[in-house]
Amino acid sequence: MKEWIKAILILPFNVLVIIPALILFLSDYKYSYNGIVYILLGFLFLIAGINLAISTMVLFYAVGKGTPAPWAPPEHLVIEGPYRYIRNPMITAVILVLIGESLILNSFNIFYWAILFFTINSLYFPLFEEKQLTARFGQEYIDYKKRVPRWLPELFRK
Repeated sequence: MKEWIKAILILPFNVLVIIPALILFLSDYKYSYNGIVYILLGFLFLIAGINLAISTMVLFYAVGKGTPAPWAPPEHLVIEGPYRYIRNPMITAVILVLIGESLILNSFNIFYWAILFFTINSLYFPLFEEKQLTARFGQEYIDYKKRVPRWLPELFRK
């Protein structure tokens, strides 16, 4: 449990709370109302992202027997739940929450942070993480990678 708390505080808490707060603070952010539609849409993104994040973390704990953190990785490859449709639903969850935050707070700077975060992960996954997963899980991961797209489910790719 200690590893989970550490993983949550270091990874998603920093990305979703600390960095956006710093962005707002350093940019002399002043809230301006942008309309109920943006706020409702923001809450939809936020709720979808939180639900997806919780479901992926539960799977990492229950099925993978590990955490999403590189210092305590899962023992078993997780290919259930949202992992049946995309290989990186945790990152998708984070992006959804950041987009929700940017809409609710009417902050382009948080939206830019979401784009930067996605870009960093788009480089990190193929260059490092996928190689580590191949080394750890072998043919099982190679087959999974062939079947399941990295970011967008098949229905959005056709």
